[in-house]
Amino acid sequence: MPKINVEKIQTLTGHKDCLYTVETGPEESHFFSAGGDGIVAQWNLNNPELGSMVAKVQNSVYALHYIRTNNQLIVGHNYEGIHLIDVAQKKEIKSAKITSQAIFDIKLVGSTIISACADGEIILSDLNDLSTLAKLKLSDKSARCIAIHPSGKELAIGFSDNTIQILNSDTYQVSKKLNAHNNSVFTLQYSEDGTLLLSAGRDAHLKIWNTFNDYSLVESIVAHMYAINHVCFSPDQKYFATCSMDKSIKIWSADTFRLLKVIDKARHAGHGTSVNKLLWMTHKNQLISASDDRTLSIWDIQIDK
Repeated sequence: MPKINVEKIQTLTGHKDCLYTVETGPEESHFFSAGGDGIVAQWNLNNPELGSMVAKVQNSVYALHYIRTNNQLIVGHNYEGIHLIDVAQKKEIKSAKITSQAIFDIKLVGSTIISACADGEIILSDLNDLSTLAKLKLSDKSARCIAIHPSGKELAIGFSDNTIQILNSDTYQVSKKLNAHNNSVFTLQYSEDGTLLLSAGRDAHLKIWNTFNDYSLVESIVAHMYAINHVCFSPDQKYFATCSMDKSIKIWSADTFRLLKVIDKARHAGHGTSVNKLLWMTHKNQLISASDDRTLSIWDIQIDK
């Protein structure tokens, strides 16, 4: 079993409220963060103490999506809709009030923006002018997370009615509905080869689904003490990390689903409150975590095989 050594490189401060999301940036050392203060910040791991504000909105931001081809950032502004930001100029290109609800997640399929909203709607918007293409009412409970299959042919959406719905990405028709968890589904992630879907949420269970076998359940793990807020794969896809309301981050084998490392306050000077989002960077294999404690932590992950 590989030995994983973890060292906290730095704590980044500057946000004035809980941090809810982190997103990849224009270079492998760059990333974005946002949260309750409405500030969208850009950071460079080569000079991490100097964050810069890219955008500022009135309400909390739960969702960001970076478009590398255009160097643009989609910001999910709770209760006010979506904003499209030119990252280089730090300037808003356009905005649209597509909903009066909270926006929990945003993804892009082709030129279609997909927003997961607190009223159970999935809203499809045109990237070019942010016009609304369709509103899909898929649940009476919140749509919390979206994952796009690597093939681009389908997407998975997790809801607070405990289900995961699989949609065809051409027709946006529901092809399968999984009664997946005992409570809200907060996070979904496909493996790079598309064979597995990982899900987790408020019930603190991590579940692994076989996409090639009609999304059959492979494994169910009681992974944390409290709600699991996010799961993400390592750049080489050999590991994945989970983070939780129990203040910890855990690293797992993607082959065996065995727990390999626990990162917490006692052992690694980890976060003192809920850890809400993770981003495992290709830059030096560093892991970024965002927390209710208003800070970002940079973790150096060294794996001895």
